[in-house]
Amino acid sequence: MKATSNFTLPLIVVLALLTSCASCRSKPEMPAANAPTPTEYLQQANQLYAQREDLMRIREGIIALRQARTADPGNYEAAWQQAKFDYYLASHTDNDEERHKAIREGIEAGKAAVEIQDNKPDGHFWLGANYGASAQGGVLAGLASIDDIRGEMLKVMSLNEGYQDGSAFMVLGMLYLQAPQIAGGDPQKAVQEMEKGLRYGPGNAFLRLHLAEAYLKVGRTADARTQLNAIVYMKPDQNYLPEYKEASTQARKLLVQAG
Repeated sequence: MKATSNFTLPLIVVLALLTSCASCRSKPEMPAANAPTPTEYLQQANQLYAQREDLMRIREGIIALRQARTADPGNYEAAWQQAKFDYYLASHTDNDEERHKAIREGIEAGKAAVEIQDNKPDGHFWLGANYGASAQGGVLAGLASIDDIRGEMLKVMSLNEGYQDGSAFMVLGMLYLQAPQIAGGDPQKAVQEMEKGLRYGPGNAFLRLHLAEAYLKVGRTADARTQLNAIVYMKPDQNYLPEYKEASTQARKLLVQAG
């Protein structure tokens, strides 16, 4: 044991300390096996994601996924799921600081997932989604991210064209819809991409919503109303009820605007 002070301890005190420390070392430490495994952390996170309308559950899930990645840095499932959780938090929090932190962490987790498993779509999709969230921070940030978003979505399509009910087509379409013309924005291309996605995701409420927005942008009001009514009257997937509620609320507002 090292003494941290400048004076010499009396011999009897030194011997007492050494005896005490030896006794401490003889006691068994708490076994690390008592800590949850990465699989258990993932199960906990999935249970919390089912309650995602309460953002506290998402925050708790992110903590669980961080712990899973700390225990197993090469865990692909934990990395891409953290990117997904961070994206959800960034998309729903009212706190700018929390939003920016979630996007940064989401991009880091997405990059880690892609590095671990480049030939699976999940990491690429959620990395691209977080790039998209970052792009919403301003025009310059958007211009810097457009190629990154497009690249990740094209990679997803090459690996699994119908991933997440055509969601890669939706993101690519939104990119064409929202990007400045100078950066490749084109509402007609947005329509084309999202119509392709509809082949894989007729029940994807957000895909139909953004396709309706694209139709309105190019003057196809009747087609927009068709998509919006389809959202309002569809039977939602029980696994995506929070997303359906958001999409249907926005669809009803757009129906009023569409006349």
